[in-house]
Amino acid sequence: MTGTRKDQYDVTVTVDGRKFWTWDVLTGGETDSDQLTYKPGGMAPAVSLGGTVTVGQVICQKLYDLERDTAQIHWLLSRVGKGAVVVNKQPLDVDGNAYGKPLVYRGILKRVLPPEVDSTSTDAAIIELEVTPAGAVT
Repeated sequence: MTGTRKDQYDVTVTVDGRKFWTWDVLTGGETDSDQLTYKPGGMAPAVSLGGTVTVGQVICQKLYDLERDTAQIHWLLSRVGKGAVVVNKQPLDVDGNAYGKPLVYRGILKRVLPPEVDSTSTDAAIIELEVTPAGAVT
C-alpha cells in the first residue's frame, strides 16, 4: 500500500487562459448530491432515488510574491464574476513526479482576496482565489 501526504500535489490555476503559478493550498471542491428518497406503502423501507450532483466552492491560497503577483492582482480583480477558471489538482509521487490523472475543476472566478494587512503581525501574506465550479469534476 502506498500512502500519500497533503503536500504531494501540484495545484495550478488558469484564468481566461492565463496560467497563475502553483498554489500552496486547495480546499473545498467536494462532490455531493441532493438525495431524494421515497417512502413506499406497506411499511416498506425508504427507497433512494438518487439526486442532482453539486460541486462545492474551490478555494486556492498561496504565498503572495511581491514582484510577480503585484503585476497581476489588478487583472485578477477585474475578472471576478466573469473569468473562466480551470484548477488542476495533480497528485505527485514521493519524488515530485506527476502520478495518475489530475482532478480538474472548471468554473467562474467568484472572489479574489489580496493579502490582509496587520501592522502588528509578521505572518505570511497570502492571496486567495475562490471558484464556483460548473459541472462535474473531471
